[in-house]
Amino acid sequence: MNAVKKATKPVNSIPTNPKVDFFFTKAKKWKEEYEKMRTIAIDCGLVEELKWGCPCYTFEKRNIVLIHGFKDYCAFLFFKGALLKDPKGILIQQTENVQAARQVRFTSVKEIEKLKATLKAYIYEAAELEESGAKMNYKKTSEFTMPDEFRSKLDKSPALKKAFEALTPGRQRGYLLYFSSAKQAKTRESRIEKYMPQILEGKGLED
Repeated sequence: MNAVKKATKPVNSIPTNPKVDFFFTKAKKWKEEYEKMRTIAIDCGLVEELKWGCPCYTFEKRNIVLIHGFKDYCAFLFFKGALLKDPKGILIQQTENVQAARQVRFTSVKEIEKLKATLKAYIYEAAELEESGAKMNYKKTSEFTMPDEFRSKLDKSPALKKAFEALTPGRQRGYLLYFSSAKQAKTRESRIEKYMPQILEGKGLED
């Protein structure tokens, strides 16, 4: 049975996750938009989970799409959006350092409703890609920008440098992307300080 058939179970058989409800109830902005996106993901038969403090929808325990919001827009984030065909041209690369993920951004429920059929088609395609085992060709860790703030920490702490170099390439890339995505130096420093203990323990961002 292919991914699309697996992901088109009756809505009633795919319940929402109570652990995720707080995200929707506490939302002060994009509340209606979040609810509409949630319905679309659930209708596609995806499993609702809470990851990184956001509603994340999975297929056979693999991340497909995530709901998140910002000041100017809310979005569906497709984890391997770069592999999608995107015939409508709606996928957006959040920053130049983001390799796989792509966003579909919204500022109103009307926009989401208008793209409902397209969004479902993209979700089904993303599930099929996961089922097929499709992989991203990621850049090497050495090709990523290392923030000066983090480089300074590594130079001052041999233990931190050794621990970071011992991480898997994927975990290294995750940290570099997360640290460098902050526009302000103060934010970058705060992120680095927060995750230094985790790096020293040999853990990645999601561990």
